[in-house]
Amino acid sequence: MLENFKEQVLSIAKRAQRDGLCKHKSGNFSIRDTETGYVVITPTGVDREKLSVDDICVVDLEANVIENLTGLKPTSETLMHLNIYKTRTDVNAIAHTHSMYATSFAVLNKPIPAIVYECANMGLGAGRIPVAPFGRPGTTALADSIVDACTEANCFLLEKHGAVSIDARNLYEAYLNASYIEELAQLYYIALTANANVEPEGFPCEELQSWEYPKEIKFNK
Repeated sequence: MLENFKEQVLSIAKRAQRDGLCKHKSGNFSIRDTETGYVVITPTGVDREKLSVDDICVVDLEANVIENLTGLKPTSETLMHLNIYKTRTDVNAIAHTHSMYATSFAVLNKPIPAIVYECANMGLGAGRIPVAPFGRPGTTALADSIVDACTEANCFLLEKHGAVSIDARNLYEAYLNASYIEELAQLYYIALTANANVEPEGFPCEELQSWEYPKEIKFNK
């Protein structure tokens, strides 16, 4: 069932581990199928390099397991994924990572400001990566904690936990945003360190939202 989505989830999960965004079986990834409404999601507690397509699980939006061919359980953070899909009905893919710099700011409960212009592509509604309040992993408290943050932005941190990226298009784009979160977090850390912990100036959201492709570039039709 939904084999193409399973392959995409498997590919991105393995890439995240190889890229260092998820270590020691951490993090989870999912795609929502717009036709069935089912969610294809990684299982809990498995080394990504040992995963196969058949290990990827399928659940519905009420957390009923539709398919788990090898008997593995869906990630314990499934409820968080499902609540994101319910809160943001435009979203079809989620990447949850535990990358080092982003998680460090999550530990500090510190939002990351939009300090480079590439943030214009990250869906930051208030010119920052917000932090969702702490909720114990695997609980409805975690699922409920993300509502405001995922409404504000397409990228957010989970207090004392990690980072989440969401996208309306596909899991590859969600994963790219997760990579950008870590890169931005590292840049922010370096800027703070180099400037004696003085906050760098961020871009206001109005500036980020006003970017457009240059009209001076002309195409021959």
